[in-house]
Amino acid sequence: MKTNYLITRREALITGLASVGGLLLSGCNKKLPPTYGNILRMGDTFTYAAHQVLLPGESLVKEYTHGDISSFPATGTTNPGDPNTQFFSEQYRQLQKGSFADWRLSVEGLVSRPGTYSLNDLKRFPARTQITRHVCEEGWTAIAEWTGVPLSRVLEAVGILPTARFVQFYSYDQWADGIDMFDAMHPQTLLTYGMNGRDLAVPHGAPLRLRVERQLGYKSMKYVNRIVVKNEFDDGGMQGNIQNGWAWYVGI
Repeated sequence: MKTNYLITRREALITGLASVGGLLLSGCNKKLPPTYGNILRMGDTFTYAAHQVLLPGESLVKEYTHGDISSFPATGTTNPGDPNTQFFSEQYRQLQKGSFADWRLSVEGLVSRPGTYSLNDLKRFPARTQITRHVCEEGWTAIAEWTGVPLSRVLEAVGILPTARFVQFYSYDQWADGIDMFDAMHPQTLLTYGMNGRDLAVPHGAPLRLRVERQLGYKSMKYVNRIVVKNEFDDGGMQGNIQNGWAWYVGI
């Protein structure tokens, strides 16, 4: 029985990878993000397609205990409200002065009920707390506890339309990035407002940070202020990852 099980898994793997190869060879397949004809981007697309084929839709990353929580350096932008930084935002500075009482998250695009949400609005949704490992592209890892609302709850509240395929995020430090609906609806993908039992600190993305636990750390965008649901792939232009030398999909 065990031998038959292993054979079945091997056959499924071979079949799945063959399917991935077919997807990559099909230039008109619209389910994959574009590769821009770049060899490295083709590798990204292969990883993306392989994960779609081989991993269950709600496969969870490992969650840890409080005893596993580690130090967690703040990297990238650490305060968009600092006028001495490259990505200074006067709007963010004013919101920070008011302890983010006037902060609002805009959710728009291919939704039937677009709107804006305050922190208190988001905290009225059923919350989820998870202790997960942040894997940085620079080679370090850290474990932290995150509290927030599953992105899927917010998307369900605004009523995503059947044609929706991607969710695009924009931040106060002038970054744009996106994920597909596969990751957007995943139960561990959160809009977080708490870290390690406290309100999210400014260096870690206050007042709201995205957590995409099944991808490398830089996909977990800090300082989120706008979400747009789309039916076409958007690389974010010069504010996005691809045109700045980073991959769009970095599944782990």
